[in-house]
Amino acid sequence: MINLVVRILLALGGSLAALFVARDSPNFGVVQGMLSTVVLVCVLGIVVLWRWKKEE
Repeated sequence: MINLVVRILLALGGSLAALFVARDSPNFGVVQGMLSTVVLVCVLGIVVLWRWKKEE
């Protein structure tokens, strides 16, 4: 299950990284990891805000 989540995050991060950096660039993996972290933070932020909105 965790493996699937990580693969989805890396796929989203890779597609975003491909917009900014060439895929054959040596630092593509670093940019992909950073953007995957940004995607994860955004998803968690949306979930937290959604749950906070439901409690009110």
